[in-house]
Amino acid sequence: MSSDTIPHTPFSYNRQGIEDVTLLNLYERMLKPRMIEEKMLILLRQGKISKWFSGIGQEAISVAVASVLDKDEYILPMHRNLGIFTGRDIPLYRLFSQWQGKANGFTKGRDRSFHFGTQEFHIIGMISHLGPQFGVADGIALGNLLKQNKQVCAVFTGEGGTSEGDIHEALNVASVWDLPVLFCIENNGYGLSTPTEEQFRCKQLADRAIGYGMESHILEGNNILEVYTALKEITESMREHPRPVMVEFMTFRMRGHEEASGTKYVPQELLDVWALKDPLENYAHYLKRQGILTEEVEVNMKKSILNEINENLEIAFAEEKIAPIESEELNDVFQNYIYQEVTPNNTSKELRLIDAISEGLRQSMERHDNLVIMGQDIAEYGGVFKITEGFLAQFGKGRIRNTPICESAIVSAAMGLSINGFKSVVEMQFADFVSSGFNPIVNYLAKSHYRWNEKADVVIRMPCGAGVGAGPFHSQTNEAWFTHTPGLKVVYPAFPADAKGLLATAIEDPNPVMFFEHKALYRSIRGEVPTDYYTIPFGKAALLQEGNDVTVVTYGAGVHWALEVIGSMTVSADIIDLRTLIPLDTEAIYQSVQKTGKVIILQEDSLFGGIASDIAALIGENCFTYLDAPVRRVASLETPIPFTTALEQQYLPKARFGKVLEELLAY
Repeated sequence: MSSDTIPHTPFSYNRQGIEDVTLLNLYERMLKPRMIEEKMLILLRQGKISKWFSGIGQEAISVAVASVLDKDEYILPMHRNLGIFTGRDIPLYRLFSQWQGKANGFTKGRDRSFHFGTQEFHIIGMISHLGPQFGVADGIALGNLLKQNKQVCAVFTGEGGTSEGDIHEALNVASVWDLPVLFCIENNGYGLSTPTEEQFRCKQLADRAIGYGMESHILEGNNILEVYTALKEITESMREHPRPVMVEFMTFRMRGHEEASGTKYVPQELLDVWALKDPLENYAHYLKRQGILTEEVEVNMKKSILNEINENLEIAFAEEKIAPIESEELNDVFQNYIYQEVTPNNTSKELRLIDAISEGLRQSMERHDNLVIMGQDIAEYGGVFKITEGFLAQFGKGRIRNTPICESAIVSAAMGLSINGFKSVVEMQFADFVSSGFNPIVNYLAKSHYRWNEKADVVIRMPCGAGVGAGPFHSQTNEAWFTHTPGLKVVYPAFPADAKGLLATAIEDPNPVMFFEHKALYRSIRGEVPTDYYTIPFGKAALLQEGNDVTVVTYGAGVHWALEVIGSMTVSADIIDLRTLIPLDTEAIYQSVQKTGKVIILQEDSLFGGIASDIAALIGENCFTYLDAPVRRVASLETPIPFTTALEQQYLPKARFGKVLEELLAY
């Protein structure tokens, strides 16, 4: 074919000194995901894969990003970025196994399509909630800054995802902290079926960067040379001068959101316009006009890629389907962690609960130089409860980080730090505010190890509880939100020595830990605390008092209520302080119930759906023949927590505990 018969392209291609071999390589990198997709669409119709999100027409963006980033720089793609995965040279049989739910994939059949990550290839996959991905990128970039390794990371979303609050929080954090994140927005015209004019009113999404004081660019996403050369310049600059950059890629989704959706909602003339802008065909025409891509070279490329696809499909098809093994499923919820006991020293001093937590946190910071603390007002101010007072002077701004008011982005950033080799402690100013960070806790931190074998080395500190007249928004004890979520550990100490040792263990543990600290106990409870660093194992309750008449199971402030009430009565009771709720020391509970035959469970949380209900059910299932009376539960009223003292005291279960206990003893 002569150059005169080759169609002209709608794009202006400028090679800007790029060598022929690189130009051809970019073409081959786009051709490969296109050919894989075409094959996958056939397999989808044959029922050999369950779902497909097409990126046909958007290959130039993924290929350019993968080409300008170094192999050890993290990329956080979405489900239309196959070119990222092929650009990192992941063996195709592993991708094919992933899409078929087989063991050679990356999720052991536990998640589908592109919902996975791989440290081997420095790719961190998406979750369906979209927004947290930007916050995770923030955390990875923060890790790069702390390492001073001059690396950037890139993260993707579509124009639809930019409406999520998590996205805005993450952009703000990246701007405030000068994080080297390349925020890639693929503006492909539709969020599933909703056109852009029904999603936002700004002229361009890149304009939003102005509000964050962030540099932004708008690129023709289907022009591989424009995207490649612009991104190469941007990323090289970001490595030398760390900062976030937003890039809006103008492109189009030629197929449905996923194949079952179709494209009936898209005007045909719009599809026709964008079909003429196909990034692969236009670039091929350009290369042929330049005499760089010959028919022979193109044919050989396609043959080579097709052979690679077919050979790797044979491997994936030959692989056995996953046979479910219950123990493996249960064992993979948490990363295996071998507890290393650090015994307390013989020297102790009397500390308040709040001081013990502060001391434990400080000693952990000294022990782990990769530990970062993040939270609102925790630096110069020392936190609203002054737990981190003086930390800034000792550990510096890099590791003691004031955050904007954006709980979700900071939890996601903690996940990113973990991915990049750091530990982190996030302070919720009040446990109530965790609702603003709920999504990444229960959907990212809790599920990552089970989904794709990635730990979440994060501790969330939760100042909680009533009794201080703080009202409905500063008094909740919301542990039941998290004991119901597999993948989270939940710790709730009642004494200073326990708080210090359990916090040290929480930070040592590579799994996500929700660490509850009762505000009313902060300055009212004192005890002897070993002065040096030490740990206390999870899943071991404390038997505070022994007796034969009744078993009292409680935790947190309930421990002190139980001790006070029983101390005023003539009763022989086992009092069990659970200390950790997940893992739960069922052995200690069962042994006591089998001895006493009667049990009462006391919790501060409201009754229905609380952990007391599950403990009661476990006792009923495992100790029924030992029981001499029904299991009793005592908890707060089924109302939000009131402010006024009289109402708050009525709400809390302390006053009702003694009466219910007497009824149980008399049964």
